[in-house]
Amino acid sequence: MMGDRDFQSIIQSAIGSIGKELEIEVDSKDIQTIHLHEVVRCLRRSYYDRIDPNEIERRGFNELLSGLLRKLQYGSEPKEFAIENIKLRGQVDMIVDDSILLFRSAIEELESPQANDILYLNACMWIYDKVDGMIVYITGDRKETSFSLARNKKMFEEVIRRVRVLNDLLKEQKTPILEPSSECSDCQYYERCFMKKRFTKQISLEKMFGLSKQD
Repeated sequence: MMGDRDFQSIIQSAIGSIGKELEIEVDSKDIQTIHLHEVVRCLRRSYYDRIDPNEIERRGFNELLSGLLRKLQYGSEPKEFAIENIKLRGQVDMIVDDSILLFRSAIEELESPQANDILYLNACMWIYDKVDGMIVYITGDRKETSFSLARNKKMFEEVIRRVRVLNDLLKEQKTPILEPSSECSDCQYYERCFMKKRFTKQISLEKMFGLSKQD
């Protein structure tokens, strides 16, 4: 806080505004078009985003990396894959020398890629008809970790199955089953699935019991 201005709130507002501009636009009423990012993550989260959305809290500009690349014309045009009367729409961050590249932010260097990123990249290789792809993770301190992938048909079939499931649930207005994962704690719908979050202040044991650090 400097003077009477809360600069932290100003920064958060700026990040939120940029994030909205970079988001992949989803027409919640068009349930015959399913976006790839909706089915490689928790289906319940994607369902709520369409039916009764809550705004997501963005924590830093590093989270906006993928969207910035798409907007700066490094990314390809969105492409669709027909699944009977359903369209699966995907978009990659970059195509270089006939290979697909995805860029993702990371808190620390990873030993293996995130499962949803693997599903996303593999599906994009089928949608764009490419056989090679790579996921590049970049940390806040600019450390880079890359993973290459050859496309896998069974993995893509699982994505197609999830497309059909989400489409059916949207038609029937039925909430998808719970899919617990490490992402749940940061999800904006956490309280709808589990319990109300409790926010507590840290209490100093020294102050609480009248102890000094030397005791």
